[in-house]
Amino acid sequence: MAELVVIYKTPNDPAAFDKYYAATHIPLAKKLPGLKKYQVSNGGVAGPGGPSGVHLVATLTFESAAAIEAAFASPEGQAAAGDLPNFATGGADIVFFDTRDV
Repeated sequence: MAELVVIYKTPNDPAAFDKYYAATHIPLAKKLPGLKKYQVSNGGVAGPGGPSGVHLVATLTFESAAAIEAAFASPEGQAAAGDLPNFATGGADIVFFDTRDV
């Protein structure tokens, strides 16, 4: 399996972010070809030292890193990636990787 992790930093207007993310971005991202599972953080995002500058973490599961690359090369992937400037005013870090159980 593989995971795509999006770390959304605190936006200018958290309430507007949350509304847009739920109503517009999630439906776009759920159309990604090969998407197996989509999870988001629930509540505040903290680090070992306490609160962080992170507003939300999204974790999307695919069959492989190659499947993630293919998903983002698709029209649906281009639409989801192109939507980020519409709501992620605090910025976002995106990483993806294959996983293995240990």
